[in-house]
Amino acid sequence: MIWLILGVLLWSGAHLFKRIAPAARAALGDKAKGPVALVLLGSVVLMVIGYRGAEGAFFYGRSPALVGINNLLMLLAVYMFAVSGLKTRLAQYVRHPQLTGVKLWAVAHLLVNGDAPSFILFGGILAWAVAEVIVINRQTEWTKPAPAPVKNEIRAVLGTVALFVGMILIHKGLGYTPYG
Repeated sequence: MIWLILGVLLWSGAHLFKRIAPAARAALGDKAKGPVALVLLGSVVLMVIGYRGAEGAFFYGRSPALVGINNLLMLLAVYMFAVSGLKTRLAQYVRHPQLTGVKLWAVAHLLVNGDAPSFILFGGILAWAVAEVIVINRQTEWTKPAPAPVKNEIRAVLGTVALFVGMILIHKGLGYTPYG
């Protein structure tokens, strides 16, 4: 479980570094992008290894209703990433679409995974995303993006469906059943 905790902490620290210590991050300049990316990759590896090998208390199981809610939240989470990348019309109303997507992803997974390792992984990432939004909101003003063309909306929906199907296939390949 220590690898899982270390991975979540490393992920959170690497992402928050720019916001919490902006002078130190600025002093490193562009040459720090590579090492930060390696730290983030390492944190993902630690989280995967830690989660797959972790054992812990089991509090609740999956139910058909929770699986359905999970799948709907996951579809919305993937769409929020598309909103962020393509600056769809929804981006005019949601300041942090990518972090909103991460929060939806974490909540969705907490609904169907009622064990301690899941609380650490998904709860930890949820806590990081909430903290990141709070820190960003305190540091910067928000300028709403200009309305996006309709083609961006179509691309976002098509991309969401394609990515969602791909994620389902990856989960099945890893031995998880996303649809109960």
